[in-house]
Amino acid sequence: MGTIRIVSTEPRAFEDRAEAGRALARELSDLKGQHPVVLGIPRGAVPMAAVIADELDGELDVVIVRKLGAPYNPELAIGSVTEEGEAIVDDRIAHAVGASGDYIEQEKRRQMERIEERKRVYREVRPKAALEGRIVVIVDDGFATGATMKAALTSARAEKPERLIAAAPVGAQSTVQEMADYADEVVCLRAPSAFGAVGAFYRDFGQVSDQEVIAVLKERMRRRTGTSGEARR
Repeated sequence: MGTIRIVSTEPRAFEDRAEAGRALARELSDLKGQHPVVLGIPRGAVPMAAVIADELDGELDVVIVRKLGAPYNPELAIGSVTEEGEAIVDDRIAHAVGASGDYIEQEKRRQMERIEERKRVYREVRPKAALEGRIVVIVDDGFATGATMKAALTSARAEKPERLIAAAPVGAQSTVQEMADYADEVVCLRAPSAFGAVGAFYRDFGQVSDQEVIAVLKERMRRRTGTSGEARR
């Protein structure tokens, strides 16, 4: 069971992902000088993760996971799947929405196709960062059901990081508690007692495109390699 750090229970919204990223970076400032790997969950959390990586002098990468959507309601998560193909299913929700074993396998295959597409696009720009023995911070723009964060933490844990941190600006209190089963530390800036959609806690919560994610990754790779072409250690 990891430690949980909820900074506030107030429902006040952030201006945008950049403001939220700066606020998270301040809360994680003890990591500065330790060169953490900061993983953003595509697509929305990647610009936020970039802000945090910059503030902490860390290394930016993505962790590619996908939500498993419910029958007839793909926005409702019944679970998630990792880049390596491991499915994490909430049996309670799956049963409640009538998701059979066959449906879950079909949905997993569909989402793995999307993961492979993103791997081809993102990994061409930014080869996967090594996580073993590193401090790893996984960032999402909010903990609602927590499905994709659970998959991201499971995927990262398999690579034996020294310390694994789940971080988000906002989250449902019950979900924040659940994250502690997967992470060494959970950091949430605002976890109000009444929690609806993640987007309600941002004044500007526009969609983030693959092109924006690629641009962010390219820029950070350019900074790391510099003019000599040698990656910073």
